[in-house]
Parts: sequence; C-alpha cells; structure tokens
Amino acid sequence: MLAMTPPANLDALRSRLERAAAATAAAGLDALLVSPGPDLRYLTGYDAVALERLTCLVLRAAGDPVVVVPTLERAAAVASPIGGLGLEVTTWDELDDPYALTVGLVPAARRLAVDDRMWAVKALALRAAAPDAEQSAAGAVLRELRMRKDPAEVDSLRAAGEAIDRVHARVGDWLRAGRTEREVGRDIADAIIAEGHVSVDFVIVGSGPNGASPHHELSDRVVQHGEPVVVDIGGTMPDGYCSDSTRVYSVGEPPAEFVAYYDVLQRAQQAACELVAPGVSCEAVDAAAREVIEAAGYGERFVHRTGHGIGLETHEDPYIVSGSTLALEPGMAFSVEPGIYLEGAHGARIEDIVVCTTEGAELLNQRPRSLEVVGG
Repeated sequence: MLAMTPPANLDALRSRLERAAAATAAAGLDALLVSPGPDLRYLTGYDAVALERLTCLVLRAAGDPVVVVPTLERAAAVASPIGGLGLEVTTWDELDDPYALTVGLVPAARRLAVDDRMWAVKALALRAAAPDAEQSAAGAVLRELRMRKDPAEVDSLRAAGEAIDRVHARVGDWLRAGRTEREVGRDIADAIIAEGHVSVDFVIVGSGPNGASPHHELSDRVVQHGEPVVVDIGGTMPDGYCSDSTRVYSVGEPPAEFVAYYDVLQRAQQAACELVAPGVSCEAVDAAAREVIEAAGYGERFVHRTGHGIGLETHEDPYIVSGSTLALEPGMAFSVEPGIYLEGAHGARIEDIVVCTTEGAELLNQRPRSLEVVGG
C-alpha cells in the first residue's frame, strides 16, 4: 500500500469530485462505481488496498458521493483524505451483500459505469445486482479529467522526473562488462527507492541483442565490452505519481552502425519534443519522430507508438500514436520515446516525460540524451 503524502489537498479533491459528478451527468449516467486503484486515488486521495472484499466509491450524478467499505476497513477509509472530505462512509459486514448495497445507493439506476481497473468478478457481481441497468466503463468520463494535470500534479511529476534522473546519473557506477543484467538491475532498483520512490515499477536493462526487445526483462546475460545497453526505469513516488525515463549507455566504444542510427534517434526525439504545443495533435507528434526515422531508412525498426500519458499510472491517456487526432492542451503529460531496434544486434530508445504548456513543452527529464560511454 502506498501512503498518501499528508496533508492532502482537500480543495483539489473536492473539485475533482464535483467535476466528475458533472461529467457523469453530462454523459447521461446515473453514477460511477469506482473501486481501489488510480481512479479512486485521483478522486478521493484514498489509496485503498485492492482486496476480495468490495470497496467502492458511488459517485452519483445527483446526490452526494458515498464510499462503501467493509466494516474492518472503515478506520482506514476515515483516516485517509475521505475523512477530511467528510464523505459518507457506509459499511457492510461479512454476511451482507455489498453489491446489492452499492447499487441500492442509486435507486432505479438506468445507466451505471464501473472504473476501468475494477476486477472482473466485482464488475460482474455489480451487473448481476442491477440487471436492468446498462453498464459501461467509466474511463470515457474519468480520462477526460485525469489527462489534464493541474499545477500540483505537474509539480509531482516534476519531482518524479528529478528522482529518476538522479538514478540515471548513477548508472555508470554499476554498468560494466562482466556483470549480468540482473545484477545491474538490482542496483538500479535499490537506487530508485533510495532516491525517493516508494515502489519500483520496472527496470529494463537490455544489453546487446536484448536492447532490440523494447520490453525486455532482466536476464542473467553477461554484459560484454563494446555493447550498447538500453536502461528504461521507473517507479512511484509517495504521492502516487510515476516516473519513467530511458537512456542508452555503451560499455566501451559501441559499433559504428549503432552510432549512426543513434544520431538519427536523437534527432527524431528532439523533433517530436519541439513540436509539442497546444492544438498540435497527438498523431502529429508521433509523425514528427517517425518521419526522421523513416527518412534514414529505419522506419520498419520503429515498432511502437511514440509515447503514452503518465500520472497516477505509468501508462494512461493521452497516447502519442498515429490515428489519434486529440489536440494537446496545457497540463497534458506524456512520454516522447521513439526507438530503433535491430533484432539480433542491438537497439536504442530515448525517453523523456513532457508536459504541454501554454507556450510549448517542458521536459521533466534533464539527463543528457547523448550516448553515454561507461567503463568497459
């Protein structure tokens, strides 16, 4: 369980609840049903443990919100920002039916929406408890709120970016020939915690040919002299906001072929970052990176979207991908991370978290993007 950093910004949480209720009504829904996860934390500040017992925020389009919790979780709920918000907390005992209790808080509901991360068994139980109500995913409502970060959220993402930058600054202490990816990854994971995160979300150390696998996991492969190494790392800070940054290192001098396409990658990433501004579409940012890589003959080697939104989740809206005509707005935060991957040889990816501002873009990661040569 991640602890909410006190004191919680209760005014911000009240505003989120009010805006979410208004959006629920505008969507023609009677209520949102939100279980433990990032949506519940966003709306109430409550970082509830996801258990088999039902905890659920009932966010009604008309009427005050209610939080349904097992009796044994009431103290934890009230001790969270829910208590400061003064939300009604309704409890249920072991022999009660929490699903009937929950839908009963929205009498004669015709349309309900459950959060996107709700466990299937709970979503199905809620459906069974309200068989006459049309039920859908709440993401269509909540993503519109969550992908536009307020200044406090941007500050949180900025602090997360600074923390992960401090880890990248130390990678040269651990990355060297003769060590395994797993050994290097263990040191990086320890540093992620030491630099202020409360959890390690992922550590990718892709050496040599493993660098050509974008989501490579740590292995017992021994790092060799002269190999490029992709290091993609991220974690969650005490307030729930995430970091994510990728840099590429070379253990000794890298192959000439790699140096050539790494230069292409740097130019592609820079082009995409420089295009970010209000009104620019997500697909245009993707195209800015892709066009540079395609012009150099590596188009088929860029196998994924250019970026993803970030906040209380590492991957959330908006997505920087072809086909997304969504126009960027101030407060939208996302990664810009083009990659080039030569299967069986090596690969590279450069990733920064970017926030769209009224004037353009703010990059939240400040480590050098040039290839860093570390001890062989």
